[in-house]
Amino acid sequence: MNYFNNIFNNKKIIVLGHTGFKGSWLTLWLTRLGAEVVGGSLGLPTEPSHYESINLNELCESKTIDIRNREELCSLFKATEPDFVFHLAAQALVGPSYNDPVLTFETNTLGTLNVLESLRSLNTPVTALLVTSDKAYENVETVNGYRETDRLGGKDPYSASKGAAELVIHGYFHSFLSESDSNIKLVIGIAGNVIGGGDWAQGRLVPDIVRAWSGGNTLEIRSPHSTRPWQHVLEPLSGYLNLAALAASDPDLHGEPFNFGPHSEDVATVGEVVERFSASLEGLKFNIVDQRLGGSFHEAGLLKLSCDKAQHKLDWLPVLTLDEALERTSRWYQKFYTESGEVRSFSGSQIDEYCKLAKERGRVWAN
Repeated sequence: MNYFNNIFNNKKIIVLGHTGFKGSWLTLWLTRLGAEVVGGSLGLPTEPSHYESINLNELCESKTIDIRNREELCSLFKATEPDFVFHLAAQALVGPSYNDPVLTFETNTLGTLNVLESLRSLNTPVTALLVTSDKAYENVETVNGYRETDRLGGKDPYSASKGAAELVIHGYFHSFLSESDSNIKLVIGIAGNVIGGGDWAQGRLVPDIVRAWSGGNTLEIRSPHSTRPWQHVLEPLSGYLNLAALAASDPDLHGEPFNFGPHSEDVATVGEVVERFSASLEGLKFNIVDQRLGGSFHEAGLLKLSCDKAQHKLDWLPVLTLDEALERTSRWYQKFYTESGEVRSFSGSQIDEYCKLAKERGRVWAN
């Protein structure tokens, strides 16, 4: 399919959070590259879910595990002796972080600590990619986009937990992993708002649109002027795969964070995304109920990432325009609601289609 196949084929790979939206797409992609994937998760995050709709349990070994349990996590790592680890397990939503901030910090911050300790328990070579969030940056609504060297912050429990996780990673790297002879190669992946088929999380724009459309209901839009770096789920995943593949052999990448986001012209407001997405979902009804930012919890007006570092050091650039991302997302949900038995092959075909387009557009990793 592409040079990833030479890196991940026949490799043992742990994906933490493999039942989640991004995690299930990543796991599917890795299995198609010939990897032997062991997934770790607490269970299904939503009903329905991308994981369940494509019967991903048939393609990987699935373990029920809580990353807050360090002993269980260390046992999984030692039993697997992975070549690669992708850590995507998280409490990933701002709203629920207000309802249960302790769970959010235990999962996102202490869970990351447990992943690092589990890596340290290994004596075999391993490359680990830990995923954080664009919300980890202190939000000053910069129009130039946040860079990897910008200050961390967080005005809500979710954002703060992700910022704290980055500090934990930074401290562990410099304390225990920075030596050139370390058996652990560590990198950090940071992405913004991700869209794509199979996301049913509460409080996310595209799942809210799909639920309203599929149920014949009217969508109520919050904060239509909020600006986000929307990107198709395969975009950051191609970045994660590229980064992990290169980090396994390039010592200059060890300990480095990388942003993965869309082209600057594809950063759009909530209202613009609804308008453009509705063009492919016949019958969608919506109305704006509150044009003010804020509401019941803190919400940033502008989130934007600078991906110059990924372009310079990894030769990584996004492949899809926002309209292409929305069109592919729409097609996935329409397939799910009309031919649910064909969803796994359709998800696989979208990966193939993405890789083919990436090659046509000159992306180095696709050649």
